[in-house]
Amino acid sequence: QVQLAESGGDSVQTGGSLTLSCIVSGTIFRGKCMAWFRQAPGKEREFVSGIDTDGNSKYADSVKGRFTISKDNAKNTLYLQMNSLNLEDTAMYYCAATHELRVFKGVPTREGSFAYWGHGTLVIVSS
Repeated sequence: QVQLAESGGDSVQTGGSLTLSCIVSGTIFRGKCMAWFRQAPGKEREFVSGIDTDGNSKYADSVKGRFTISKDNAKNTLYLQMNSLNLEDTAMYYCAATHELRVFKGVPTREGSFAYWGHGTLVIVSS
């Protein structure tokens, strides 16, 4: 059974930093594309950042230059380093993984590309 468990969400002030983690179990981590999505109150879930099996990454324009995605295959863990947080970053952040039988060219960004999801970790940014 594949499980994704996010952690690291917290309440921070604008300009602050947080690092989110996502531990993946029950599957071969290195064979998957991984991503972070977020859903703000009253809004649809949106792509934040993703990383493919070769380590190539992609970012939403709203977080480019502020967020960094990385992964540790030995620890089966995905990370999201978030700097210069602003009020618009307040959201539930979800970790997602692709199915082991699907092969992607580049970093997938659509929700439908991801077969497995965590329950989310809440990030609140206040002034």
